[in-house]
Amino acid sequence: METDEAVIISWFTGRMPQDWFAGQHEFVLDREEIAVVGVLPVPDAAAEASGAERAALLDGHIQRFREETRERRIEIAREAEHRFRRKVSWGVSSDGETVMFTTLSIPVMTRLRQQERRVLDTLVAAGVARSRSDALAWCVRLVGGHTDTWLADLRDALQHVDRVRSEGPDVNA
Repeated sequence: METDEAVIISWFTGRMPQDWFAGQHEFVLDREEIAVVGVLPVPDAAAEASGAERAALLDGHIQRFREETRERRIEIAREAEHRFRRKVSWGVSSDGETVMFTTLSIPVMTRLRQQERRVLDTLVAAGVARSRSDALAWCVRLVGGHTDTWLADLRDALQHVDRVRSEGPDVNA
């Protein structure tokens, strides 16, 4: 049986230092990966900076956090990977921008008909993507960005199905 999402979130919330992030962190889970994205407060100096200076300040702030927390994040990730049997990715959000430090890239096999392959080949020929694989990932991001609400509703429904299924009789007994 898969580990309940609430258990994973609770474990991370209890395990991470409270002073790392401001506000609520975001957890994105799938079968292979747990992505933890925390909110970093915007540095006070950013209020006076603008344009390139503000971007550089925020970039430096994010990189400092990344370096200062690296060993502890690795330790927590190792524990979580052993406990939940999923890889852990880390990222931060600051001033509306999200930066992922680590992410997984999982190969996915699919069979496409000629018409579908031609779409990918057109994206490659136009320079939108470097390969069919990149073109397919681009298509998935495009669809995902335009259907966020529908996908969120579908994920909620699947979680409900998992809860109901876990409360039912054990078929392996």
